[in-house]
Amino acid sequence: MKNVRAAVGPAVTESGAERGTRGQVARLILELGPSTAATIGGRLGLTPAAIRRHLDTLISEGLIETRMARSYGNRGRGRPAKVFIVTDAGRSAFEHAYDDLAANALRFLAETAGQEAVAEFARRQVSDLESRYAPALRRSDDLPGRVQALAQALSADGYAASAGPAPSIGSAQIGANGEQLCQHHCPVAHVAAEFPQLCEAETEAFGRLLGTPVQRLATIAHGDGICTTHVTGVSSGKPGASGAVVTDDIKENAESGGLFT
Repeated sequence: MKNVRAAVGPAVTESGAERGTRGQVARLILELGPSTAATIGGRLGLTPAAIRRHLDTLISEGLIETRMARSYGNRGRGRPAKVFIVTDAGRSAFEHAYDDLAANALRFLAETAGQEAVAEFARRQVSDLESRYAPALRRSDDLPGRVQALAQALSADGYAASAGPAPSIGSAQIGANGEQLCQHHCPVAHVAAEFPQLCEAETEAFGRLLGTPVQRLATIAHGDGICTTHVTGVSSGKPGASGAVVTDDIKENAESGGLFT
């Protein structure tokens, strides 16, 4: 994280511990996606007054913002919960693997050689990812283990990934027949926003690594809170195919900030 601790609050009037805690709050929101104050405070062991103070400062610095949580199914009376999310400015405070130079290089490649050249470049980039991740995934005999191994490998590369069973929402009973992979941080989000070929190549690589169809439901580059990928639990014999059946309800929930928050 690029000095978020120093960016959130006046150094003269507060202790280093306070700034450090504020940095932990920002990092946790990044990793969890849209989260309530109670969730954040509970994870960090902070009192309601303390977490409100840190959240207010992060908001004033433009590093996080609030939105009302979406509700699915029947919801009781009362106002919908308020959740906190990282803003573009806050996300940019975390380290990115690519900067403006990478975007300019890809623009030049697209202008001189076409969009397919950009796609080929993206595929070549993720080939290194595949070769590095494959040994760890081969150590797992079952799909949940491979997805967890992929999440751990991605986290080691700065993607703050998590994995677990895919949820069942409404009549869509895919939870018992699939996994879900969430990436809470994307080092190349600003570049991928302009060049979706990067996300597409990554998704194809996930399918090959896991040996089963996968489908990207949401991406940070598209403006969603978390990159969310559904991994079907039944192999079609065509690793990397995007054959999973995913309903609109599940897509909408993923786009609202993921399903592990």
